[in-house]
Amino acid sequence: MKYNAGKRQFEELQAFLTHASTLLHTCGWHKLLGDQRAMVAFTEEERLWINNNWLTDAHNKDKAIYAAILIAHDVFARLSMNLVMTQNKESSLTYRLFEDETAAAAWLQQLA
Repeated sequence: MKYNAGKRQFEELQAFLTHASTLLHTCGWHKLLGDQRAMVAFTEEERLWINNNWLTDAHNKDKAIYAAILIAHDVFARLSMNLVMTQNKESSLTYRLFEDETAAAAWLQQLA
C-alpha cells in the first residue's frame, strides 16, 4: 500500500482501505507493506475512521495481520501514525516501522 504526497479525499481513503481489507480477507493474505514515506499526516476524521472502523472491522480479526510500515519523512505524518496505532489496542494488526524497504520486506518474508 503506497500513500502518495498531498491531501487525500476522505471517501477515497475509506474505499481504498476497505478494498485492501477485503483483499486480505478473501485472498487469505496476512502481510502487507505500507509505504508512508511521502504521506502527509492523517486528518482527525481519517484517524477516527481508521481506529473506529478499519482497524476494528470484524474481518480484520479473523487472523493476525502483519504490516511493515515505511515511515513517513514528514514528522507530523509520523506522529499521526503513532497516534492511530497507540489509540487502537483492539486490532489484530501487528506492525513494525522501517526506514529501509529491503529490511521491511525481509521482516515480512521471515513471518509464517
